[in-house]
Amino acid sequence: MHRSVVITGANGFVGRNVGMFLSKNGFQTISLVRKGKTVNFGKTITSQTLSEKNLVSEIRGSDALLHFIGQGMQTVDSDYDTVNVGLAKNAVALCKKAKIKKIIYISGLGVDKHTTLGYFISKYKAEQEIILSGLDYTIFRASYIIGHDDPLSKNLQQQTKKGEMIIPGSGNYRFQPIFIGDVAKVIAKSVMEKKFSRKIIDLVGPEIVSYNVFVKKFSRGKATMKKIDFESAYHDALHNKGSFGVDDLSIMVGDYIGNHKKLAGLTRMKFTRYGEILESRGLS
Repeated sequence: MHRSVVITGANGFVGRNVGMFLSKNGFQTISLVRKGKTVNFGKTITSQTLSEKNLVSEIRGSDALLHFIGQGMQTVDSDYDTVNVGLAKNAVALCKKAKIKKIIYISGLGVDKHTTLGYFISKYKAEQEIILSGLDYTIFRASYIIGHDDPLSKNLQQQTKKGEMIIPGSGNYRFQPIFIGDVAKVIAKSVMEKKFSRKIIDLVGPEIVSYNVFVKKFSRGKATMKKIDFESAYHDALHNKGSFGVDDLSIMVGDYIGNHKKLAGLTRMKFTRYGEILESRGLS
């Protein structure tokens, strides 16, 4: 029996890659994308708010809704609360109207009720909308998801071309990059397997690496490392200059580490090490 899934944010890095994987592996996919956006797999429906009346009949009875819409930087016209919280509410309401019993959501590693970071606060509120909805859910708190054309790698690639890699502060803060191909497999399992029901899971790779080390390996000696004090990096970010946003910097120095053993035990998968992706030029 074919599984059917609805994907919001299907033209983003995660949605596009997960959608292609699922469509190639027996899933029927319905992608909800903004006007003017397209994907090259499954069925596509245009939606700006996830609340249009015509959506319900198109997606009714699907096995799960994968909610991948997320705003990583605030602007005057597009703030965290409107996008991250508001569209999560709309996604929950859509599931209920269309009789979709499960929602899968990608949140952020480091999100919890004690956070003071604006981006994380919005993600926590979105999580709560889902948890308190009465729907079945799996929430993944993700570290950096890497693969061809991911946001972090695109940023580093641009810096490499300029011949200078910017390291804010010490560069000793750590993260656990996870390969997008592995993420797609995990998402597929979370749709099919009941053991993922009503769980919040760290979506993290098998290795912990400092930003310093990752950037040096990424550049392959093609660029010099330039450390700048964190205050200067933050000042540039406030004025929309430099290579990083304000919340990017806060997340980087947060040194957020997750529980990979739990993820590996639950999925029974062998995960790709970040070095294998770098060596295969999978990020360039």
